[in-house]
Amino acid sequence: MLSPERPLPAGTRPAAAALLLLLLLRGAGAQKGDGCGHTVLGLESGTLTSINYPQTYPNSTVCEWEIRVKSGQRVQLKFGDFDIEDSDACHFNYLRVYNGIGTTRTEIGKYCGLGFQMDSLIESKSNEVTVQFMSGTHLSGRGFLASYSTTDKSDLITCLDNASHFSEPEFNKYCPAGCVIPFADISGTIPHGYSDSSSLCMAGVHAGVVSNILGGQINVVISKGIPYYESSLANNVTSKVGLLSASLFTFKTSGCYGTLGMESGVIPDSQITASSSLEWPDETGQANIWTPERARLKRPGPPWAAFTTDGYQWLQIDLNKEKRITGIITTGSTIVEYYYYISAYRILYSDDAQKWTVYREPGVDQDKIFQGNTEYYQEVRNNFIPPIIARFVRVNPLKWHQKIAMKVELLGCQFNIGRAPKLTMPPPPPPPQSSNDFSLQTDKTTSTPEIKNTTVTPTVTKDVALAAVLVPVLVMVFTTLILILVCAWHWRNRKKKAEGTYDLPYWDRAGWWKGMKQFLPAKSAEHEETPVRYSNSEVSHLRPREVPTILQTESAEYAQPLVGGIVGTLHQRSTFKPEEGKEASYADVDPYNSPVQEVYHAYAEPLPVTGPEYATPIIMDMSGHPTAPLGVSSISTFKTTANQAPPTVGTCNKLLARTDSSSSAHALYDTPKGMPGPGSSVELVYQVPQSMPHFTGS
Repeated sequence: MLSPERPLPAGTRPAAAALLLLLLLRGAGAQKGDGCGHTVLGLESGTLTSINYPQTYPNSTVCEWEIRVKSGQRVQLKFGDFDIEDSDACHFNYLRVYNGIGTTRTEIGKYCGLGFQMDSLIESKSNEVTVQFMSGTHLSGRGFLASYSTTDKSDLITCLDNASHFSEPEFNKYCPAGCVIPFADISGTIPHGYSDSSSLCMAGVHAGVVSNILGGQINVVISKGIPYYESSLANNVTSKVGLLSASLFTFKTSGCYGTLGMESGVIPDSQITASSSLEWPDETGQANIWTPERARLKRPGPPWAAFTTDGYQWLQIDLNKEKRITGIITTGSTIVEYYYYISAYRILYSDDAQKWTVYREPGVDQDKIFQGNTEYYQEVRNNFIPPIIARFVRVNPLKWHQKIAMKVELLGCQFNIGRAPKLTMPPPPPPPQSSNDFSLQTDKTTSTPEIKNTTVTPTVTKDVALAAVLVPVLVMVFTTLILILVCAWHWRNRKKKAEGTYDLPYWDRAGWWKGMKQFLPAKSAEHEETPVRYSNSEVSHLRPREVPTILQTESAEYAQPLVGGIVGTLHQRSTFKPEEGKEASYADVDPYNSPVQEVYHAYAEPLPVTGPEYATPIIMDMSGHPTAPLGVSSISTFKTTANQAPPTVGTCNKLLARTDSSSSAHALYDTPKGMPGPGSSVELVYQVPQSMPHFTGS
């Protein structure tokens, strides 16, 4: 086998001895040699490594793994790390893969190389594969780590893959069995999440979403990292304290991880029983009994403790009906003075509390031994994969510290799926063993997370998702319609309150009709004109702003008196032609009585001789002019008949304008005081004093 010019390596004899050992082992039907490292061979997947991995493998070793899956399926092999020295061109250090097992096997390939990248999968042609590792004399090389599964698991990963290897924010991968390995680390816990440097599959076992014996599918969600990651013990995996990382990951699950009533008190005291209870008198002579109902997780006070410390003690919980049980959480005494706890136990379950079944993992012929607590206060979680379907659950302690004492909580949900297969009746419990000489294989424990406050999102049906969308939308639509109707109603009431009813405002009612009459056709000449009269009884009810409206008379033919404020001394003569004919009282309010200011009647300017017959009204605002001194009279002329005495007007308290229907048709207006006009000699001119007290002449 060796070339003559090449000296025999120093390790040739040991390598030949190892090969002979392999042949002997194969003849005896053995499947392993002295070069095998961490190995878990499951029904559908598994993991295998060379000896001492990830440290340098020793010289002159050999190991073979015979892998079988279900008939009709094929095997695929994936390497997570491959580092085998190739200085001898794969003659003495190599890895071989064969189709089949035994003498009929055929070689698929032979591999060696330091840092060799094997990205592609190696697939078999049958359901059986043999993997052979051989080492001769070498200087370096870590060996290898490989995972396998059936070919229908296209998303297979290895135990060395972590979240930082994937860029997707959410992805599904298949974890092989056997990823609880001593050389991998994880940081974090459920529900806060795991650091992105943690092994995905090992974290999945710690979280309880996959089994270390079976492997399984994981649904990973990536999110922003946190500054600190807690440490916890679950499913025989201890997570370490971790510091800030760029991202973290959690797992999506079915959501059946709620507490079943021990802590909350849903399970009554009468449904918690035990084989015995610890009892002793305290310093005052009163009896202290650590009864079964004290075994409620997170409740203050002492726990349940057994009176006898042997392997036949048990704590029983009646759930009142069948439940789907996915996990259990335990603690010790939680009292520093009593450093008691259970470090290993079995789980039994039943439907009638008469026939009991010990929990075992699928494909394993031995009872599952769960790792318990390592101190009196820490909470330790273990999960059941597959879950237990039962009404009664018993915890059978197998190993303890000082005394059997514990608090417990069950995890799960209502039973709504098919029943798990019944397992065989358990053998009698082993004899009690002390904490010094009792050693258990707990590296195959499976688990499921405590999800009371988990960030994992349960799967929902399409109908529930549709209802979750439609209900808020409908509520928002109806709420919007109600708000629109309420706002419209308030706006309408506010508008009515601001505008009043469908009528004119109070201040405009008095002159509305008079103003409108200006737009009506003028009276015919045949009708008798009605004189203007201002009522004294209504003078006190009129406000100054109403004066311009009130002064609108029934006819626009003549000039109307306009008032624009206080008129001081009126030095120019003004004329006003009253309507002739039958007298009629003016029903509107007198515009000349103001409670604040003195308002006087003003008339139009004298008309020119060649101008129209009647004067044009002029508005005079004298509110800003000084008032004439007392004793200086302001005069105005007014035409009347000789037989009628004019009334005296003082300080705008009264003003009565009257005309005689029998007046001459040639009456003249605006005749200056003391000057005879062209009219009749019987015309008189009266002077109206502005500042004299008011009195009436007959």
